[in-house]
Amino acid sequence: MSMPTVYLNPSNQKNEFVTGGYEEYYMNLIADAMVPYLEGSGIEVVRSRPGEDLSVSIEESNAGNYDLHLGLQTTTSPEYLTGTLQGPSFVYYADNPKGQEAANIIAENLRAIYPRPNLVTTMPSRSMQELRDTNATAVIAEIGYHDNTLDAMWIQDNIKSIGRILALGVSQYFGLPFLKRA
Repeated sequence: MSMPTVYLNPSNQKNEFVTGGYEEYYMNLIADAMVPYLEGSGIEVVRSRPGEDLSVSIEESNAGNYDLHLGLQTTTSPEYLTGTLQGPSFVYYADNPKGQEAANIIAENLRAIYPRPNLVTTMPSRSMQELRDTNATAVIAEIGYHDNTLDAMWIQDNIKSIGRILALGVSQYFGLPFLKRA
């Protein structure tokens, strides 16, 4: 069996966290935390570069033969609900059962460390470009709301454990044993 491959695409967005800092910065830190666990579990990882346009990341992903494309980002509430919505969501392409499976497994793992596990959800989409235009099975991990103080603080305070638990979910999706320490 060949080594599974993941294209890891941390956000390039400059969305400001209500608690300070930017989405691109924190999502790259989470990706940094994930890589040693993924590689230690026998998964080959290729990452997009910080600042890279989404269309370039999608082209790079499609140029390879990846088993999973994982986007890392945060989300924001509609203006009339600013700061009130909370919770991570794992989005997969609506017509891809493997994407749904990956989203469910990774979400289930994140519930173990998120303070309000009932708020961790999965949902299908047909409209998100990163899901629609990517050849590989794709999941977008929306780690939380950057306009919600509790979510923003949780992300900032738990970079390493979020990276570890996301990597655990990916290794489980591939049916591989998980390296306990990076």
